[in-house]
Amino acid sequence: MASSEQERRAAFEAACLPLMRTLYSVAVRLTRKPEDASDVVQEALLRAYRTFDNFDPGTSARAWLLKILHTVFLNRQRKERRSAGWVPLHLVEEKLPAGHAAAGDGLSAAEVEEALRSLPDVFRIAILLVDVEGLTYEEAAESVGCPVGTLRSRLHRARSMAIERLRPRPAAPGTGRAS
Repeated sequence: MASSEQERRAAFEAACLPLMRTLYSVAVRLTRKPEDASDVVQEALLRAYRTFDNFDPGTSARAWLLKILHTVFLNRQRKERRSAGWVPLHLVEEKLPAGHAAAGDGLSAAEVEEALRSLPDVFRIAILLVDVEGLTYEEAAESVGCPVGTLRSRLHRARSMAIERLRPRPAAPGTGRAS
């Protein structure tokens, strides 16, 4: 292996490999399946390595990798939609259980995860990148390839939808319980 190739590989490993846990965490939340998440991360890292010459060392490797990860996820999703029968979003939402709040003061992690899972992809991704992964609005917008204003709007709507899904339901008449 040539010296410049060794240097390129060392620079890639130093910049990108420490972020594998973050990539996998985001990928699991995007794909909802650990085995699919591993495939998405692997493909994203492969693409990142192939295009590492395009990476500007002074910028955020995390934002750059998350953008690649998001692109890989969307491309896989589009491919799956074309190969399988496309299902309208409203039918998917009807089959997903609605998130609900616990009767007590706190919410369980499972309830929050379910509320996030039930959000449409563009909104779930906005929350994952900003609120869970801690990216700035600018980094998150760059990762998903949209203007910062659009990202802020999606984030606002995502938070509102998540809060609505986590809000306690009124008790059904005669049951004494929240539904």
